[in-house]
Amino acid sequence: MGMHQYLESLAELELINRAPGYFKFEQHSVAAHSFKVTEIAQFLGDVEENAGKKIDWRLLYEKALNHDYTERFIGDIKTPVKYATPVLRSMLADVDDKLTENFIENEIPTEFQDAYRRRLSEGKDASIEGKILAVADKVDLLYESFGEIQKGNPEEVYPEMYKESLSTMLKYRDMACVHYVIKEIIPEMLAENFTTQDKLRNLTRKVLKKEHVSSN
Repeated sequence: MGMHQYLESLAELELINRAPGYFKFEQHSVAAHSFKVTEIAQFLGDVEENAGKKIDWRLLYEKALNHDYTERFIGDIKTPVKYATPVLRSMLADVDDKLTENFIENEIPTEFQDAYRRRLSEGKDASIEGKILAVADKVDLLYESFGEIQKGNPEEVYPEMYKESLSTMLKYRDMACVHYVIKEIIPEMLAENFTTQDKLRNLTRKVLKKEHVSSN
């Protein structure tokens, strides 16, 4: 038993596409998503650190880089399906945990198993690093959906993905990094020229108004 199987398995993440079943102008793999989320989390960590928060950078990088590794076991399940009912969500999480533990016990050398249990566990916890990961994950989904909307993709799922990403992000509105995204990044995003620019601006205002947040 060595690390070969784990290292070889990383290539599988390049073959798993996100948002399966929908027409896309640009494909996004789980591997690409993990890299982007790590880069985003790095920046959001900078924002939080500048605001006076203490960041465990090793933990943040581990959480971000590994947060979707276990999708190689069950794939990227559509969000509406994954969250259809609490029972289904719990069952999927249980399957994910069992497959992950089986993989660690059978493929990871004993001396590294505790490290990989930490790395492959659910990263979106109550720690500041877990919250940053949760926000970074939604920022990347926001950009994925924005990219399709900007290109004129007619699928209605992308405005819904954009709305869901923004709404979920706002659950962490007390964080400095969320304030930065709302005040600085989203206005720049919406200043881009694209056909449905006004429609997306109105959707953004509607979500922010519903959550009692101002972008000014």
